[in-house]
Amino acid sequence: MSAVESVEAPRATGRELPPSMVERMTLILDAFRGPTTRLTLEQVARVTHLPRSTAHRILDQLVKLAWLEHTSFGYALGSRSLKLGDAGDRGANDLRAEAAPMLHDLMVRTGLVVHLAVLDGDQVHYLDKLGGRFAGAVPSRVGGRAPSHSTALGKAMLAWLEPEAVDEIAGDSLARSTDRTIGDLSTLHQELHRIRGRGGLAFERGECFPDIACVAAAVRGLDGPVGAISLVGDAKAPLERVAPLVAAAARTISHTLSPELAQASRARRRTAAAASAQAWPSEDAGRLVAVGQGSWA
Repeated sequence: MSAVESVEAPRATGRELPPSMVERMTLILDAFRGPTTRLTLEQVARVTHLPRSTAHRILDQLVKLAWLEHTSFGYALGSRSLKLGDAGDRGANDLRAEAAPMLHDLMVRTGLVVHLAVLDGDQVHYLDKLGGRFAGAVPSRVGGRAPSHSTALGKAMLAWLEPEAVDEIAGDSLARSTDRTIGDLSTLHQELHRIRGRGGLAFERGECFPDIACVAAAVRGLDGPVGAISLVGDAKAPLERVAPLVAAAARTISHTLSPELAQASRARRRTAAAASAQAWPSEDAGRLVAVGQGSWA
């Protein structure tokens, strides 16, 4: 990697200067994609479409406040920004720790490759990968990334976001990894609707890598998806048979990380049970209890 990293950072949507200082500062901070990103003043001005003098003035302020640092190789994230990143790392570490037993159990029970990932912009970021001999045939790696719209992991997480958020993440065009990759937003939204209809289970066969199939489910918190797990096999693997195991594992991890979510789920079940009981006339309910294990028409 060169001293000054080449990046494709988010660009302003127009040439007009953002009206507020907060927006201008945000444009600049968004240009730094991670702790290894190094940008010169010229690169910052080009990526943000801010005038060079304006970018320089804001960069100086961000350096003074420790959001950025200025080195001989360019500007980089400062101590304040990196502290926020550490908080994200702790969250990822918590997810990995809680998911580890479930991932191992899935691998042992199915013999398939298991992934744990989080959503990072328009990509999935692989936090963990377990598997036997087949693992070498799956071209993913811990720390690697893949387009969210072409992976079961990504689609499982996108399904629990608002449509507007999906549009913003996916952008105007969806790159195709294979000839089976979803290539437009309309089709992606239809797929996400189907995933929600299956209770959150996402499938893909040959959409990201040829001859590879996956089934995934999101690990959810009160505010949305916090990660996802998947089982991976070859394109002919009977993933429908193991899909319930993935869903159960994701639900267990979700409830462990977010006890409030488990409480809300139990409350919904109690409400549904009460509503169902009230829907039966008392004499029919009595007949149902009396019948026991028999069937009744």
